[in-house]
Amino acid sequence: MSPKAVKYLLLAIAAALVIWFIQDSFSQPGVDDLKGDFKETAFYRNENNTGPIVRIYAVTVADTLWDQMRQYGDYMPHTKYGNTKVYFFLKGKPAPDKISPQGAQIAQQFQQFCLARYEKDAMGQVSFVRNPF
Repeated sequence: MSPKAVKYLLLAIAAALVIWFIQDSFSQPGVDDLKGDFKETAFYRNENNTGPIVRIYAVTVADTLWDQMRQYGDYMPHTKYGNTKVYFFLKGKPAPDKISPQGAQIAQQFQQFCLARYEKDAMGQVSFVRNPF
């Protein structure tokens, strides 16, 4: 095989790999692929970037699809040594539009409507609790 043919073959292989990588990166599953019509109603993230990053979400869901809720939590951003919490509420029921970082993160008037809480702690351990209040 001539050096010119080898060069074109290598270029064709490289181009095919680049196209495959790009296609694969755009076809990854995400929150939009889940059943349940998830809608974020409130979000909190601490401003301190020198310590652990804390993220807290309040989300409405169309039905009690427990496995979909857990998967939704898995899709949420998480930082090493940080904490991510997602509180789920049934669509059409009261849900918070603000979250407090200290104490009771969900206001007391909304706690009775909370279906579940997903949490990924600083060590990456996941907990999923139904009816957390």
